[in-house]
Amino acid sequence: MVSKIKSSNPSYLAIAPNKKNVYAVYEDGNNQVGGSVAAFSFNKENGELTFINQQLSGGDHPCYVAIDKTGKWVTAGNYNGGSVTVFPIKTDGSIGTMADKKQHEGTSVNKERQEKAHVHCTYFSPDNKFLFVPDLGMDKVMIYNFNAANGKLTPGAQPFYKASPGSGPRHFDIHPNHKYAYLMEELSGTVVAFKYGNGHLTAIQTISSAPKDFTGGLGSADIHVSPDGKFLYCSNRAESNSIAIFKINPATGKLSIVGTESTQGKTPRNFNFDPSGNFLLIANQNSDNIVIFKRDVNTGKLTPTGKQIEVGNPVCQKWIAK
Repeated sequence: MVSKIKSSNPSYLAIAPNKKNVYAVYEDGNNQVGGSVAAFSFNKENGELTFINQQLSGGDHPCYVAIDKTGKWVTAGNYNGGSVTVFPIKTDGSIGTMADKKQHEGTSVNKERQEKAHVHCTYFSPDNKFLFVPDLGMDKVMIYNFNAANGKLTPGAQPFYKASPGSGPRHFDIHPNHKYAYLMEELSGTVVAFKYGNGHLTAIQTISSAPKDFTGGLGSADIHVSPDGKFLYCSNRAESNSIAIFKINPATGKLSIVGTESTQGKTPRNFNFDPSGNFLLIANQNSDNIVIFKRDVNTGKLTPTGKQIEVGNPVCQKWIAK
């Protein structure tokens, strides 16, 4: 370990484009104002992380944070608050007063998990013009126009994608070629593939991420396209504890299953590729380990390296290359 800093229930992280600042959400909750988003400075030379400031996130239990492409705005997704908020980033890297907030309202068919809106992700489009916000509680992916001049959000020309009832949209990724997008649905364990263009999503396929013949709980979580754009990976928690691997058809964007791999731990809430794209690191939240897999860039398959990092309740990992 190079550096650590004490904080209050941190979960997801975001790295500023300048690689000098790091942002985190504190997944606390108390009457719609309990969560926070925090700013840190980072010294690449010695790995030191230094707290700068924090702001209330505008809702309970923020579980996601993202930075726009200009590095001037940070968003928080408040899970129990059911809202997305936008904050300015000042020249010193600190977080300013909230610039905008969109409160979601709605329910769906799962009375235990979808009793109200639950924002689970805030994802900026590659051109920085749109913000995609999967909402598990409403079974929708909300699509906002994003104004990088003032941080304001307005409904997109396609204001939302309506998911299948009970599917529970969670995390989202856009292909490096910007022609396709992919949605992980937590409750149904399915991945939706889209044709993508200028803020519009057109669903072209829904495919299960469950291991073959698996009948238990999934609790699907994270999703990422490989840096080379050839494969899609997604994680399943609950009783599965697996990574599903899909090959992406470059002509259509559709998926075909390659296989699944055990995460060698419990509750893989997040995973990420190393900067080379040759390794996949899986953060197993409830077994306190990050497991390192070698990735075959030709087949997409994963092989355990036998190496792991022991860390308490890992939830999110981000890279800053030296």
